[in-house]
Amino acid sequence: MTDALIDLRSDTVTRPTAAMRAAMVDAEVGDDVFGEDPETTALEHEVAALLGHEAGLFTPTGSMANQLGLRLLVAPGAELVADQQAHVVRAELGAAAVFSGITTRTWPSDRGRLVADAVRELAEPNAGAYSVSTAAIAIENTHNFGGGTIQPQDEVRAVQAYARAHDVAVHLDGARLWNAHVASGTPLHELADGFDTVSVCLSKGLGAPVGSVLVGSAERIATARIWRKRYGGGMRQTGFLAAAGRYALAHHVDRLAEDHANARLLAEALDVDPSHVDTNIVFAEVADPAAFVEAAAAGGVRLMQLGPRRVRLVTHLDVSQEDAVRAAEVLRTLPR
Repeated sequence: MTDALIDLRSDTVTRPTAAMRAAMVDAEVGDDVFGEDPETTALEHEVAALLGHEAGLFTPTGSMANQLGLRLLVAPGAELVADQQAHVVRAELGAAAVFSGITTRTWPSDRGRLVADAVRELAEPNAGAYSVSTAAIAIENTHNFGGGTIQPQDEVRAVQAYARAHDVAVHLDGARLWNAHVASGTPLHELADGFDTVSVCLSKGLGAPVGSVLVGSAERIATARIWRKRYGGGMRQTGFLAAAGRYALAHHVDRLAEDHANARLLAEALDVDPSHVDTNIVFAEVADPAAFVEAAAAGGVRLMQLGPRRVRLVTHLDVSQEDAVRAAEVLRTLPR
């Protein structure tokens, strides 16, 4: 019965395909702490090139990639500003404060959508001797808790211009940047352009079992490599994992359009405004999320409660169109 469940809790629940597993088994490996794992080095170069940056660093998790990026840009005691629903604020367990002594303030948003004026109103780049100065701005694209929102490029460019004018760094949490690229048609290097550091995840929509990559300048990534080791992220024969990531980049990017179509199908079943579904994440308002999740599970569909009135559905590699249709049929019957 477990195998028959349609799991829409997250796009992190995917399992490697047979072809991906074969690529992992055949990987040429070495000791990555010594810089001798060819598969990992190739992955880092590939991702950096795709995103238009000088260098890349493989990390075990997206949170580590983000936290390394923030560590590079914000000195202890200085300030990061971000959206109030940002993953680096809500879902990384205070890591920026715990590991790097970073203070944080947030701006409000509608579905996580970036508005440059909100950033300008909040940030204080040169706050003087009696207040904390803003050192960096974090932008998330797509925006997880906003419902897979794609950030408008004109607003991104406006924030970057403000940051450059005030000597403030900008980090991109691009865990699902691949989704933004496929849905918008904007080249990856354009989406990543103008950021000091960028993180991208391989284990969400792309379906790899583990891993993210942080990109930036060669100098910054060399420093990040040291901090990765300090954080316990120095790994040895990582080529087995990197091979999965390289396979995903070659075979699983374009198919994200299927996930986006399936998300729209599910949104329709739940009477969600289609304009609120940019990519593969759907948020639905329900009266009793816990009861709704339980009832859906009884019908063979797994969802996640996020907040007192919302449930989240995420489409991914392991959810076919047939699965999405069946899930939609179940969800339509449930009281909301």
